[in-house]
Amino acid sequence: MEAPWAWIAAAIIPVLLLAPAIWNGYPLLQHDTGGYLARWYESHLEISRSNAYGIYLHLGQGSYFWINLACQALLTLWILHLTLRVLNMAQPLRLLTIALILITATALPWLASMLLTDIFAGLAVLALYILVVHNGKLSIAEKISLFLFTAFAAASHTATFGVLLGLCCAGWIVKPLLGPRLQIGGLVQGSLTIVTGAAMLLAANFALTGQLTWTPGGAAVSFGRMMQDGIVARYLNDHCDKIKLKLCPYRDQLPATADDFLWGNDSIFDKLGRFEGLNGEMEFIATHALVAYPLWQAEAAVEATAEQLVSVDTGEGNTGWIPHTYGIIERYLPEQVKVMRDARQQHWNMKFTAINWVHVPVALASMLLLAAIALAALWRRRLDDVDLLAATVTVALLGNAFICGVLSGPHDRYGARMVWVATFVVLIAAARFIAGRHGPPYGRRDKNFSTPSL
Repeated sequence: MEAPWAWIAAAIIPVLLLAPAIWNGYPLLQHDTGGYLARWYESHLEISRSNAYGIYLHLGQGSYFWINLACQALLTLWILHLTLRVLNMAQPLRLLTIALILITATALPWLASMLLTDIFAGLAVLALYILVVHNGKLSIAEKISLFLFTAFAAASHTATFGVLLGLCCAGWIVKPLLGPRLQIGGLVQGSLTIVTGAAMLLAANFALTGQLTWTPGGAAVSFGRMMQDGIVARYLNDHCDKIKLKLCPYRDQLPATADDFLWGNDSIFDKLGRFEGLNGEMEFIATHALVAYPLWQAEAAVEATAEQLVSVDTGEGNTGWIPHTYGIIERYLPEQVKVMRDARQQHWNMKFTAINWVHVPVALASMLLLAAIALAALWRRRLDDVDLLAATVTVALLGNAFICGVLSGPHDRYGARMVWVATFVVLIAAARFIAGRHGPPYGRRDKNFSTPSL
């Protein structure tokens, strides 16, 4: 009975994960896609655009990027299955059921179908959890594969790097409380993925640009968030009579959003030389504004984190108006222009209003239930493996909301790419509860789910 369902799950899940791209007729594109595609061809660093991910896209461009999407779908299937397996819950029918719910009720298939780093953010959290907590249940090949994937995910985006680094730090902090539940070997391997990811990123930057340096953008995106909050205008008003800054003449003309400032047409940013002309000044203002207005910065950080937590709509940026990405494809991949232009997305046939009637309530409810699972375990002062997974994902969601909300400003895309993992964990907890009522229970009476007191 198990074998047929295993084959059915293995065949159906990847196809359904790519259903949006198949329906579209071409991989889904986003505002940022063009910046990643251009990395192979342009010998300079671009703000928040990983050269490591750019190389990954280049390797699949001969297939019109369908190899990339197939890789993303198969990685998703593998990590979903592996998560269930290390929890002793990997029955094929259960995997298929959970996957179908995720495909229907979350952003997961839209992430898997898109040429963007977002799919790796949530998968990397699960991969790191498996590598650290369940290291002893993995084969050598699985350990190596998880290690390399997690490192690459860290190299693909600075926010993902930050979330994974935060999880590793949290793991070392709680190690004394959890004792044998967190083995030193697993924590070391998990931490080394971060080091390896940093090395991958530096190596990719050096290979494509000749510069052994980190991907730029931290100061610029932080500056943009402070500008949205009014902090930049206040700093300029308070200091332009003492310090000569390029932005001083424009302090009353700053746009309302960071996106308008950095990417708007004929913006002040363009007039003053973009990153080459303003990067140093933006870093100066962002750094000194932290010292000048600490309470305001703290309040803005709390508000941004809270807003980012509930910004989870699917489809932000997946519109028909992404001229920069179109331009990059036309410049460097002219053979793909016709197929790209014929896709439904480019004809404005992609609407997310009805989809978000389902996705947003599911996402918000999942986060509440996830927090309830983690808090209930802390109240009992006992953790089983699912509780520990829930706690891990809760920390990841909070870390993601803080990093993205505070540094870049709240965006639905940043929440949607991570919150589906909360739904996955809630479904695992529900499946464990149902199985516990109808058969041998998971958790306390299974030797693989020991629950020492905290």
